[in-house]
Amino acid sequence: MSAPRVPDSDTRPANRDARLHERFNQVLERLLEERLLRGDGLGNELGFHIFEYPPEAELLVRERIDALVRDLTRRRPDLRVRHVALFDLVVDHLAERNLLDKAIRLQKDKGDAALRSALAGPLAAPKLASVFGQVVEPREQDLVLVSGVGGVYPMLRSHSLLNNLQAVVGQTPLVMFFPGRYDGQSLRLFDLLSDGHYYRAFQLVP
Repeated sequence: MSAPRVPDSDTRPANRDARLHERFNQVLERLLEERLLRGDGLGNELGFHIFEYPPEAELLVRERIDALVRDLTRRRPDLRVRHVALFDLVVDHLAERNLLDKAIRLQKDKGDAALRSALAGPLAAPKLASVFGQVVEPREQDLVLVSGVGGVYPMLRSHSLLNNLQAVVGQTPLVMFFPGRYDGQSLRLFDLLSDGHYYRAFQLVP
């Protein structure tokens, strides 16, 4: 009788969480690197960075991001840092257009498919990228952090937003916290859904 298969260490919850903490503990110093903030060595590449994490660690990552923003402000009071929670950005955008209550009623009455169809226009990636630019003013920031990718799916796909943000963000470094996998070429949301598109960004912490 063969011995039971031992899961890979990265798949064990305790080891997985420990690895996430280990990687997140490197984020602060990484973001404070002048090389990253100035975009040194990027050539013609934009300063887009992705920090991937297991989707089931979403609540933990939210807490760590809040602490990260506080630590950045404490360590570098002169640094202009803006954290954008995409779900909040979308909700505020819909509320300003008087669409939020209508969207809630539509979802309740006709379901998710009808809601996605109705919001396809207002939440189209180019339009939301424009809203992002107006609200965040990324070119006036030294660093932009983006979270809440999972909360806006399937209304908005991360690769579409990133592609449309290129013209809005300019050379300001942007870090997206991504619940899933990024292999240096493509994004796999929740480690299940492939965007199916090549996207070039830098892994913040391998």
